[in-house]
Amino acid sequence: MATRIRLQRHGKKNKAFFHLVAADSRAKRDGKFIEKLGTYNPNTNPATIDINFEKTLSWVQNGAEMSDTARAILSYKGVLFKNHLLNGVKKGALNAEQVEERFNAWLAEKDSKITGKIDNLSKKSDQDKADRLKAESETNAAKAKELEAKNLVVEEAPAAEEAPVVEETPAVEEAPVVEETPVVEETPAAEEASEEAPTEE
Repeated sequence: MATRIRLQRHGKKNKAFFHLVAADSRAKRDGKFIEKLGTYNPNTNPATIDINFEKTLSWVQNGAEMSDTARAILSYKGVLFKNHLLNGVKKGALNAEQVEERFNAWLAEKDSKITGKIDNLSKKSDQDKADRLKAESETNAAKAKELEAKNLVVEEAPAAEEAPVVEETPAVEEAPVVEETPVVEETPAAEEASEEAPTEE
């Protein structure tokens, strides 16, 4: 039976996270496994990797095969480097103190890189947020200017239109008043003339 360190998919659609497991190479991807070694979440930036370092190192030293992604994860966490240093001790090239010293130096360098990346990402996100706020304020100012210009045009246009309307209205009102008064006066005069005519005959 060949033991293989690989990923087991969990999570929902488009939000997958993975368990790092030691399993029989013949088992299904999400099937039975021998031991869970850690988790890997690629949804965060940088990706979140939590593994049991000692158990994983023991599986690697016992000759467990690795999938390509699992190999990359173990290299990132330093398991493969520690295995390499321990193999140097077996061959007599290094002693245990040198192994710990080199591995700790590697860990410090790796942590500084990760911290630098996190700082850069936070600075970039803050800068992007500031840029978005600035662009939004500029667009709001431009829209406010456009509205002010439209309001000025709208206020000037009714003033020009109202003057002729005011002039036309009294003219229309005066005409019927002048016409109605003579019409009312003419009607009785016509009746009186008609009444006087038969009396004279």
